[in-house]
Amino acid sequence: MKTIQSIPEFDQILAENDAVLAYFSTETCSVCHVLKPKVIEMVSEAFPKMKMVFVESDKLPELAAQNRVFTAPTVVVFFAGRETIRKSRAFGVEELRSEIERPYSLMFE
Repeated sequence: MKTIQSIPEFDQILAENDAVLAYFSTETCSVCHVLKPKVIEMVSEAFPKMKMVFVESDKLPELAAQNRVFTAPTVVVFFAGRETIRKSRAFGVEELRSEIERPYSLMFE
């Protein structure tokens, strides 16, 4: 999972990849640190063509605000540069996986 350093870098990744999962977190979010490896594992196994990026909302508050992210953790999934799925705070990895399956299979299969 690539850590985003700037808004232009984030915009470039969205433009260059058909499927992007953005994981927004903060340094102090304990739930975020537990959930992140589970999300990475799920995406790596089930959706190998999806690009994963990590955004530290406390270090890039403008990027978080631009994406209407005001809580952590928040996962935003983009297909063809458009937000398709958004999950915040309490959500399960299986729930996220099942929501990604349909748009992912339409795009890549």
